[in-house]
Amino acid sequence: MSELPVAVIGAGPQGLAAAAHLVERGENVVVVERGHGPASAVSEWGHVRLFSAWPELMDAAARRLLESAGWSAPTSGYPTGAEWVSDYLAPLADALGERIRFATTVTGVARQGRDKVVDAGRRSQPFVVHTADADGRESRLLARAVIDASGTWDLPHPAGADGFPAVGESAASDLISYRIPADVSELAGSHVVVIGAGHSATHAVLRLSELARRSPGTRVTWLLRRGSAANVFGGGSGDGSADGSGDELPERAALGSRARKVIDDGVVDLVTGFRVAEFRRTDEGVTIVAEDAREVTGVGRVVALTGFRPDTAILRELRIDLDPALEAVAGIAAEIDPNIHSCGSVAATGARQLAQPEPGFFIVGAKSYGRAPTFLALTGYEQVRSVAAHLAGDHESAARNELALPETGVCGGSGDFDESTGAGCCSAPSILQIGRMPSTALDPARSLTLETS
Repeated sequence: MSELPVAVIGAGPQGLAAAAHLVERGENVVVVERGHGPASAVSEWGHVRLFSAWPELMDAAARRLLESAGWSAPTSGYPTGAEWVSDYLAPLADALGERIRFATTVTGVARQGRDKVVDAGRRSQPFVVHTADADGRESRLLARAVIDASGTWDLPHPAGADGFPAVGESAASDLISYRIPADVSELAGSHVVVIGAGHSATHAVLRLSELARRSPGTRVTWLLRRGSAANVFGGGSGDGSADGSGDELPERAALGSRARKVIDDGVVDLVTGFRVAEFRRTDEGVTIVAEDAREVTGVGRVVALTGFRPDTAILRELRIDLDPALEAVAGIAAEIDPNIHSCGSVAATGARQLAQPEPGFFIVGAKSYGRAPTFLALTGYEQVRSVAAHLAGDHESAARNELALPETGVCGGSGDFDESTGAGCCSAPSILQIGRMPSTALDPARSLTLETS
């Protein structure tokens, strides 16, 4: 099978980096991307400014590939998603050229001639990547290995607190958004409810609070599932502090302080311990009903930012090992479990931890973390570096950990889910953190960290 390519699913930051590492090692690679261009998910939040400076947003092998073609890396500043795409990810895709198949959807991955049940000769058979193009034409790609870097962006959590859509959620879908709005002006004069406890929800609340200050009649309500708002404001010390003083990233702590201020000023109504059970359509919009029968009435728009989950349907004919709770790769689940993980960074994970029962198959990037809320883009770059080294036979390099992650200092997760004091266990960050937030990003219209829980 050595003549067959490595198939990479997804042309986002991690998928493109994986391809760059494989190309650098002389490996044949094909990237399959559903979108019509690179990093289509990033492009959907292109209006958002990242928390990371440029040097933290570029993979080392990708930089070497680009610089060999005369590209100059941005050296400072904090790009928006759109700038990340235009100034780095799109040029990287161009450098990879025809190795990327755009507008091609992966519909399944299997072993050639073997369904999930068959043992005989399984390991000696190549992978078959089933695809469909934009016109619905089906085809198959044979590969010696597969790296799934398809992410979780397309599968946001519902607003319902038990993981399923709340009663009436689907019927009220025209009033519910699962994305940060690019323009909040159309919501002026209405009652807007934000559901979620992470930095994406905080960002949305701050943007809406500015609208409420400018436009009389605009009402903003923030619903938290957890019993306390302490950790939401950046307290990371585990002592229940709610002023952000426990956050080791002071710029991000300032974001939490801003959120606390708009609540203290009465601009935003904060409701804790509210776990959505039902949406009821009314003449005034929608009424949101909690598991404990509390109601929020007269809602004109809902912004549900409760995280993401992996779509594993395309992997149903492979033998994979995922944690039953997190749906994360089993080999890394213990380190990222928000129920038990302490404050601080999760160690970078490599090929050994990411290995699956199907030799040659790896899940990387945000999808490798499943529902866990602690994924860092830099961790993803280290993952693909290690996996590419493994597939190229450089096991010594694959075993090395070449990344030291910063302490996040943010608590969250579900360890204190029912606590009203916020003094519960110090758990993993409730964000998909791209990196550090600059002080210039404290403008709520310019900053965001994407939530995954």
